[in-house]
Amino acid sequence: MADPVRTQSPVSYQLQVNRLPQKGTTVAIEADAAQRAALADAHDLLSVQRFYAELAVRPWKGDGVRVTGRVEADITQACVVTLEPLVARIDEEVSALFVPEGSRLARADYESGEIVVEAEGEDLPEAFTGDRIDLGALAEEFFALGIDPYPRKSTAALDLPAEEEGKEEGSGPLHEGLKKLREKG
Repeated sequence: MADPVRTQSPVSYQLQVNRLPQKGTTVAIEADAAQRAALADAHDLLSVQRFYAELAVRPWKGDGVRVTGRVEADITQACVVTLEPLVARIDEEVSALFVPEGSRLARADYESGEIVVEAEGEDLPEAFTGDRIDLGALAEEFFALGIDPYPRKSTAALDLPAEEEGKEEGSGPLHEGLKKLREKG
């Protein structure tokens, strides 16, 4: 079961961004067995067999940081119909912008009283405090986006009880009451 007060990602990877090289750096995060078990517990999965993230971290507009890359994972979930194990693969593209708290890039322009958001446009930059960004937490966010909230085996079917014979659709006391009201009016 997910812990609502958990603050640190099981795959936490703090990167100091105030000394980021001009060309940036690439970070690879591969979860060990304990981290995979913690991810499975945090996201209500039966298991996580593999978790791997490769992220390119580059300077952006002076004091900002752009993170791009991929998160890949192999997971096992419970089928929502049969509760049998269901293997799934996650392959999510990562794209995020970060700016230091107090940066002019972090402040939205509210003077006009309107905020224009494009549905297909880039997300607004996230503000960070200090000189570090948790790339593991970012990778976990995109991992969570790739999890099917209602996993279902292709062969799974619900066994619904058969309709009672002779009982027509819309029968019952409520239906009869409505029928009488319609006849009066």
